[in-house]
Amino acid sequence: MELTPQIKDKLDKLQEKYAAMGQDMSAYLDGLLYADFLTYWDYIHLDTLLSLQAPKTSFPDEEIFIMYHQITELYFKLSLHEFNQVAAARETLTAAFFTDRVKRINAYFNALVSSFEVMVNGMEKEQFLKFRMSLLPASGFQSGQYRMIEISATDFGRLVDKDKRAALANAPIEEQFEHIYWKSGATELATGKQTLTLKQFINKYAAQFLQLVKDRKDSNFSALYHKVKEEGQDVTALTEELKKLDLFVNVEWPLSHYKSAVRYLEKDPVDIAATGGTNWQKYLPPRFQKRIFYPFLWTEEQMEEWGKGWVLNVLKDLRS
Repeated sequence: MELTPQIKDKLDKLQEKYAAMGQDMSAYLDGLLYADFLTYWDYIHLDTLLSLQAPKTSFPDEEIFIMYHQITELYFKLSLHEFNQVAAARETLTAAFFTDRVKRINAYFNALVSSFEVMVNGMEKEQFLKFRMSLLPASGFQSGQYRMIEISATDFGRLVDKDKRAALANAPIEEQFEHIYWKSGATELATGKQTLTLKQFINKYAAQFLQLVKDRKDSNFSALYHKVKEEGQDVTALTEELKKLDLFVNVEWPLSHYKSAVRYLEKDPVDIAATGGTNWQKYLPPRFQKRIFYPFLWTEEQMEEWGKGWVLNVLKDLRS
């Protein structure tokens, strides 16, 4: 093979790279010579990935349940990857870069919401109501990544229980955390006490959540939106993408779960408690929580109607 000028140029650059690190380029070339060619299955660790489903029962549909939740967590990881990129670019952040990353997150959540039909109609109800009892007290409520998305998306005060937001607006974050909205969704239905599900969750993630709140004080999406707007940048496209994100995370995603809960857990005249004892009837419907990341982007009427039928039309208009 002829050593073309292009190849020689690349070899010279490699030599410069390794010399700057005090390394011998020829040794690295030997390594390249002896190494096997990369395969798709090795690159994505396919065998490991396909071995991570370990049902607790013999019901076939439990494997569907496991895999869908694993897929969900991977989409959450993708979303956090975008949040982290935007936060890291804070000092030189442009509206264009910001908008592009929010679009990516919206694409991930669109896939999640669209695919939730797998959970709504993809399992036999009889199987689910049996295998779910072997999962106690574990619950999808315990998704730490989802809480990290919320913290990264908005000012932390917006995640305080709606009845206490005003009173705790200037309180230390530790006090606000004591009244974060999702804690009320994991109380025992009969006694009002914290469930084991919630206790486990707080024990594992509380310190990590509080640190993230501090890290995102000036780099959550709400704070960064105001930053780029105050700099005089055009935020028209960014505004629309953030509104979509608000709806995806705070309306469409919870409503997808609510639809699934109704399908599997609603039973006349008594509702079946969700896995881990979470109070899904009051926790999931957006109209009860009124969780809105960007109230400054919505009208009073839209916020009053939050979580009702209008949301589908709004999303349709935003996507057109």
